[in-house]
Amino acid sequence: MCYDIKASLEAQLTRAQREQDYQAIEEIMEKLIPLTDLPVHHASGFAHPELLIYTDRSQNFPEVATWGLVPHWVRDQEQLKKLWNRTLNARGETIFEKPSFRTAAKKNRCIIYVDGFYEHHHFEGKTYPFYVHHKSNKPLALAGLWSEWTDDESGGIMNTFTIVTTKGNPLLAKIHNNPKLKEPRMPLILPTELEDNWLLHLDDELDQKAIEELIQSYPEEELTAHTVTRLRGKEYIGNVEEISEPFEYEELEF
Repeated sequence: MCYDIKASLEAQLTRAQREQDYQAIEEIMEKLIPLTDLPVHHASGFAHPELLIYTDRSQNFPEVATWGLVPHWVRDQEQLKKLWNRTLNARGETIFEKPSFRTAAKKNRCIIYVDGFYEHHHFEGKTYPFYVHHKSNKPLALAGLWSEWTDDESGGIMNTFTIVTTKGNPLLAKIHNNPKLKEPRMPLILPTELEDNWLLHLDDELDQKAIEELIQSYPEEELTAHTVTRLRGKEYIGNVEEISEPFEYEELEF
């Protein structure tokens, strides 16, 4: 699963910096960032924050989108609210089958750049949050799906997205040990050299197969993790920079 992330301003500039597109960097910072909730040191998908996504229609310049995919067939705000919390993540193995995701999987794929993500570990009846990030602290490119939804009542157009997940690697299997889950999960992290492949248009079944082959666990040796302060309840310190810093729990055996 991936319901909690950290996303800095620097992470949003990954593609523009890679292309040395200084005009894009300036426009992202001045025009787009003010329309979002960025930067976020901790954001929960259940709050449906406004973030930036790189889509297959705009590969080198991001768009503002709300976390929680709203399929084009949603009728109204009432149906949206019933569905929204169930579309924060999309199981990679079934994105071409599920009604909520199959259209987006074929036509609307995107990338979300984050610094890392949070997962909860279960131990003796309690949960302990971990922050997972790249060992080099470079941004992670998360695979996503997006959808443009029109509210027929207001005429407003809304960009939304979901984060694709896959089977957890050994590190995530150890952390994400929720007994209610059949298997540990993790977000689909795209290696740098394969990022653009996720955004390619599909023309036939071979193209779809190529996308499906990208849905794999990210190498354990590339990631590291540590416990952090509580992300829920009275002990939650909020969306502040120190939320991702190491915090030890004496009672936790890990």
